[in-house]
Amino acid sequence: MDRHHEDISIRRQCELLGVPRSTYYYQPLPESAENLRLMRQLDQLYMKLPFFGSRKMAVELEINRKRAQRLMRILGIEAHYPKPNLSRPAPGHEIYPYLLRGVAIERPNHVWSTDITYIPMRGGFLYLVAVMDWFSRYVLSWELSNTMETGFCLAALHAAFRFGQPDIWNSDQGSQFTSADFLAPLKKRGISISMDGRGRALDNVFIERLWRSLKYELIYPGDFATGLELFPALENYFHFYNHERPHQALGYQTPADLFPHRSKRRRASS
Repeated sequence: MDRHHEDISIRRQCELLGVPRSTYYYQPLPESAENLRLMRQLDQLYMKLPFFGSRKMAVELEINRKRAQRLMRILGIEAHYPKPNLSRPAPGHEIYPYLLRGVAIERPNHVWSTDITYIPMRGGFLYLVAVMDWFSRYVLSWELSNTMETGFCLAALHAAFRFGQPDIWNSDQGSQFTSADFLAPLKKRGISISMDGRGRALDNVFIERLWRSLKYELIYPGDFATGLELFPALENYFHFYNHERPHQALGYQTPADLFPHRSKRRRASS
């Protein structure tokens, strides 16, 4: 089969599966088997002990601190505690104050938030971004990527706008969310922008709880090898999370009970 016919075949398979073609090409980033083992352990430790810094992580894993720091950078994690002089934006990037302290969230589309998490895979790893409505905990959109560049976060933002827009948008101070390209559609729509303090992931606690549930209920028990394999599992999980999984904090209702939604997630063609 020549390259042209191969591309047509791949496109047709993705259409039948309802998977964007870009997902077919998502391959886990390579690392040594030992580093992948350590990164999986780090990720699990972080879910349990988010206040552990690189020193304590190194002790737990019996590795040197430099190695722990490098692996934590790849995972995109840091300990949850205030640190001095960490509010400096990347060159050309804007930082906004945290607007949600003491704010009562009483309706859908009042506040949306976003975050990125590391997804361990067989032989590598990917990154996942999601956008959530704070009031209902409804997952509005999500995207996979094998890099932490802004593009896949921007794609998730535009996909979320299918549901309308929030009064306030909240994220951390990661370079993806402080870039001019990412902030532009928020400013254009007149959305107030809020950002967590560095090292204060609990400012975005609801999406942190989502990651914990996702990893313990799907990712850790699973053994996913490629983005094409992982995508439908995530599709099913987020449908379950939104429409079937009762949340104690919501009075055992589902997010879909509280959020005006469409029946099926639709994606733009890749």
